[in-house]
Order: sequence, then structure tokens, then C-alpha cells
Amino acid sequence: MAVPQVIPIAYEPHGRTEAIGRYADGQFLASVTYAFPEGFRPDDGWEEHKRLYTVLHTFDAEGRYRDSEIWRAGTWAEQQRAPHGRDSVLARAQAHLATLLRSLPRRSYTDIAIRPFQLAFDGVLFGLLTGEDEVESWAELYPDRLGFGPPWDGLYDT
Repeated sequence: MAVPQVIPIAYEPHGRTEAIGRYADGQFLASVTYAFPEGFRPDDGWEEHKRLYTVLHTFDAEGRYRDSEIWRAGTWAEQQRAPHGRDSVLARAQAHLATLLRSLPRRSYTDIAIRPFQLAFDGVLFGLLTGEDEVESWAELYPDRLGFGPPWDGLYDT
């Protein structure tokens, strides 16, 4: 089965797709996610290279990519040094996400359907990439690493 032109993504409250939906100008997909820069090779000090991002992608009503707001909150190492409280990297990232989501007029959390897109920010690949091989077709959300595939019902694998 071929990859559809528009990929459904199911809204999952309290799950990895809890910050997706529709707003006055179209659709949105948001998350807080860790990522390594492209080409990173694990070695000593990996904790300084693992970065936490707040991400908001917007799309028109037909799922065409519109824009992204991506913000680096800090690193895994910073989070481990101060894991609790409002000043932790994770708390700052979650607060920034809440601010971004509040900026979307008439926001509602629901299933979305978007077209593949990609961009690089801070040396990290972001987007919904697709592919096909002799066995299957797939779509994968980067850097979240959520995989989508047949029967294309919007549910993801990790």
C-alpha cells in the first residue's frame, strides 16, 4: 500500500500526540522532544549533545506545511544537574509549549492529517518523512521517532 499524500495522525490524550489539533488558521502539531544533532556519534559527553526542544508546526486546513517555531530549552546534562523545579530544562520547555499553544486562536485538540515536510534547525532534522521499500510504506515524525503506516489510521509506533 502506497504512502497517502496526506498522513493521518490520531490525537491521543496523555500520549505522544496530545498536543495536536486544529485552530483558526488550520492544523497544528506540537511536542517537547529530545534530539541529537545529525551526524552525532555516541561518545563520552553525549549528555551535552542531547538537546530538549519545544516544537510547534503549523499547517493549512488541507495539511500543507506552513511554518515552525522551534526552541532549544537546554540539554540532558543541564536537566540532570537541576531535575526539579520551575527552572529545570524540562519545566522551561513545557512552559514554552503551553505559551505557544495558547497563542493559537480557537484551538481544539483532535486528529489531524498533514502532508510530509522537513526542515533542519540547530543541526537537527524535523518533519514528517515518508518512504517505501519492497516490504512496506511508512511515514516517520522526526525527531520524535513516531512511525505511521498501513492501515494509515493515524496510530503510531515507537
